[in-house]
Amino acid sequence: MSSVLKALSDPTRREILFALREKDLTAGEIASRFEQTGATISHHLAVLREADLVRSRKNGTQLIYSASVSVLEDAITSLLALIPAKSDETESNV
Repeated sequence: MSSVLKALSDPTRREILFALREKDLTAGEIASRFEQTGATISHHLAVLREADLVRSRKNGTQLIYSASVSVLEDAITSLLALIPAKSDETESNV
């Protein structure tokens, strides 16, 4: 879980995930969306891969990246479980 939280803590990595939710992209296509160097984007992709938030596959010489939605959903579910449920009394006082 800590690797997922670390990965999600960076706005660039969150933007990469949003882009990959729309469609699979090559590393070059991802990098072209940002003003950062290719090496920096590569580092962000490595962090996302380590957290299992993205997957990559080879297509010839290119790496195609896709979002691993199930891991993200599991992380969100785990985070939501940490938030205490409001009691009826608390909700009526709001």
